[in-house]
Order: sequence, then structure tokens, then C-alpha cells
Amino acid sequence: MIDKKDLLLWLADIDKKLDRKIVLIAVGGTAMTLLGLKPSTRDVDFCLDSRDRNDFEKVLDKRFIVDIFVDGYIFSEQLPTDYADISKELVAMKNITLKALSPADIVITKAARLNARDEEDIRSIAKYVDRKMLVKRFKQVVDTYAGNEDNFTYHFNLVLERYFK
Repeated sequence: MIDKKDLLLWLADIDKKLDRKIVLIAVGGTAMTLLGLKPSTRDVDFCLDSRDRNDFEKVLDKRFIVDIFVDGYIFSEQLPTDYADISKELVAMKNITLKALSPADIVITKAARLNARDEEDIRSIAKYVDRKMLVKRFKQVVDTYAGNEDNFTYHFNLVLERYFK
């Protein structure tokens, strides 16, 4: 398991290897770990601009399993274009600006799959998410979902019923 300290030390090493500035947006359990909403994560998930992907991948080491998403397309959801703007800045290093995906967008991305671990994460983050804003975000995302929209809608409605009464 990877805790916040491990993530930040690892990113500091990565930052030294980069020769230009990039923005990394932590998503899923990585974002929740960096936000202090869970003690650790199993793997590392980042979203970044597609123009930065190759430069970032070149400096990665094998310390952690890293999943990379680009341009707001996270798992099977295309987030609205303002996803990076509403992400929370956590650390500004020499070359890396580290952000965490907004809590509402974390819920949206977890609701699509909605396994037991996702539900646990949603339960932990729900108090930081406004229900009205969450519904608005879902409506912006559902039409671009790359899977079965009916399943995504069903999962999202379960999330609303269980955690956002």
C-alpha cells in the first residue's frame, strides 16, 4: 500500500527528472490519499494533458504501478472540460504542479464501476460533495460514458440513495 508520504517523496524524485513543467491530477484512491481521506492506495492514478504524457512516462520508475489518463478521460468517463480548473492544487514543485480531482468528480468516476472498494471510498468522501453539484456533474458526463449508460445511471442512483439523501 502507498501512503501520502510515499507518494510525495516519489513525486519529488520524478520532479527532478523532468525538464519542463507539467500538471498532474491525482484521481481515484490516489487523490483521496493525497487529500487525507484514506490512509493509502493500491496503485497510482493520474490524469494529465495528452501533450505531457510521453515526457512523464519517460521519467517514471518501477516503484509503483501507475495508471495514466489523459485530457479528462478517466476510466470510462469523459469529465467536463473544467475538471482541471476545479481540481484542488496540493503542491507546486519545480516542474510538477500536483492537484487532486474534485470530490464530486471522484464520486462520478467511482460510481461508474461501483465495486465494494468504490463504495467505501464514496462513503468517505460524500460529506465533501454537494448533492446538487454532483447531479449536475453526472448529467454532464453520462452522455459521454463509454460503457452501458443504463448501468452507469443505475449505479449513480444507488450512490445518491445511499450516500446523498
